[in-house]
Amino acid sequence: MEKNYNSKAGRLLVFLLALLLLVASCSSPSAKEKGRTYKIGYMICNSEQETLHRFKPLTAYLSKKLGVKFEAVAIDTIDFSKHVDELDFTHTNSLLYIILNRNHGVDVLAAEKAGSLGARSEGAIIALKKSGIKTLRDLKGKTMVFGPMLGPTAYMSQLDLLLRAGINPENDLAFYTIPPGSFKHEKVIYAVMFGKYDAGAVPMLDFERMADEGKIDRSDFTIVAEGMHIPYCTFGVTQRVDDSLAKRFRKALLDLKKSDTVEVDGEVVRVLDRAQIDGYEEIKDKDYDVVRDMAKRTNMPPYQKY
Repeated sequence: MEKNYNSKAGRLLVFLLALLLLVASCSSPSAKEKGRTYKIGYMICNSEQETLHRFKPLTAYLSKKLGVKFEAVAIDTIDFSKHVDELDFTHTNSLLYIILNRNHGVDVLAAEKAGSLGARSEGAIIALKKSGIKTLRDLKGKTMVFGPMLGPTAYMSQLDLLLRAGINPENDLAFYTIPPGSFKHEKVIYAVMFGKYDAGAVPMLDFERMADEGKIDRSDFTIVAEGMHIPYCTFGVTQRVDDSLAKRFRKALLDLKKSDTVEVDGEVVRVLDRAQIDGYEEIKDKDYDVVRDMAKRTNMPPYQKY
């Protein structure tokens, strides 16, 4: 009896040791991971400088948390596909994610949370109240300014709203344009506010932020139409990264708290506050089907036919 007990105790000890080794291997960086630098490609939102200012602390935090060296790289939206094969992780909008997923095998890790919609976002069409524009039909014969063409809530969502209402911008608007340079979302809102264009295509999050910051008076505007709720900015992982690191990276994002800090350039900052977000949320690839359907309806990448 005693011999049998010792045998069982020995097997249990071996099992526990194996389990501890497995846990340690899943939570600690391997020699390979310690020996290289992993690049995180951040889609430029307003400008390269602003993007790196926001996300360098997050990159430093992930390096410290995971014991792996990460490097932040700011990449223009239209150039992302050219550089994705040089990257390990990606931070993009939802439209760019489905392009990278389809063409380069990038997998989703987590969605960002910000503003009243959390991990979702929406595009809207705005006009000044004094313009008299209240409905999509009122936009016929009017001028309009859009945000970046690869911005799902600054261009594609609004184009989808117009097309489903029977309005073709090419034929039914008097004129439309996209502003050049940085901070395009703000430029769109200001262009409508100062009467340069009759209506504008804006992400509701940017509209809310400008109102909260006192840059605009929300009561001056009419929300002509609002688009579908779609996933907000997204972290993805490329095929270059081992599953174990991808899982640890994802967990580190999901575990981030508002109180978490990191030292960058001699300053201790709150990671989420600097990134201007509220945290990260679990999300699945199928949650992006709404973006895929919208891209197909509007003839946008990666489904464009001409």
